[in-house]
Amino acid sequence: MIEARSLAKVFGGKTAVDDISFDVQPGKVTGFLGPNGAGKSTTMRMIMGLDYPTAGSVTVNRRLYADHKAPLREVGALLEARAVHPKRTAYNHLRALAASHGIPKERIIEVMELTGLGAAANKRVGGFSMGMGQRLGIAAALLGDPRTLIFDEPVNGLDPEGVQWVRHLARGLAAEGRTVFISSHLMSEMAVTADHLIVIGRGRILADAPMDQVLAGSGRERTLVRADDVDALAAAIGSDGVEIRRPAPGQLEILGMSARGIAEAALSRRILVTELTPRQASLEDAYMELTRGEVEYQSRVIEPTVGEIPSHP
Repeated sequence: MIEARSLAKVFGGKTAVDDISFDVQPGKVTGFLGPNGAGKSTTMRMIMGLDYPTAGSVTVNRRLYADHKAPLREVGALLEARAVHPKRTAYNHLRALAASHGIPKERIIEVMELTGLGAAANKRVGGFSMGMGQRLGIAAALLGDPRTLIFDEPVNGLDPEGVQWVRHLARGLAAEGRTVFISSHLMSEMAVTADHLIVIGRGRILADAPMDQVLAGSGRERTLVRADDVDALAAAIGSDGVEIRRPAPGQLEILGMSARGIAEAALSRRILVTELTPRQASLEDAYMELTRGEVEYQSRVIEPTVGEIPSHP
């Protein structure tokens, strides 16, 4: 279990983590989401004792990470997969970690097979692909058979099979009663992996709830509409609180207005509607609603006019 209480971190006058409190419970996968610069990595580093809090505290299994006599047996973490001596083989890297905790050689072989690294045991890490490096980082996290696992962007660089493997691994570890804490930018994957979500923005907690509650609380109704004259329909329903998107020609995605309200607006202007489909909010939708205005850098989306071919310099 991970427990953070009034946790804060300031770097040179800039607040990276702003007085946050949360629990990461055993027996479930907890997703940790937030825009770049939100404070996710800083929070994870404080959990692992790599950054010292400016205020507050965070413990793993009721103790500070540094106070555990055999920390690898309590918590395993993947924070920076490439932080490995490039001339060491995968096996020797794990052997060095194992030696510091009295972990037997059999366990090294076991985690290498589990993570698909058996055939690469004697290869130097410097020649590993990003995906292989991620697998080695996960193997190191699993080495001490810990009760708590922390993974920062574990699927980076993995192919689809590897992404699916991480998903099953995380859910399997949680099913064994372990605490599993994962950060990721891959919303589609987090949607089918996490049971609980903690969303952070500008160092503050924006949501801390089970997945279904986050989705249910995403706010505005969302409806997919096809019509003979989408321009006239968009003009008819445009108002404060209603957002209109154009995912494809002849199609609108309308947020903030009920399907009945859309149908009534179309009927009043004699616009033929050929599809009116209410849509459940996705995790990406809910996330975007929660973090709207919390991103450090805003990008401007340029949408080409339908039929127009964007020019390139």
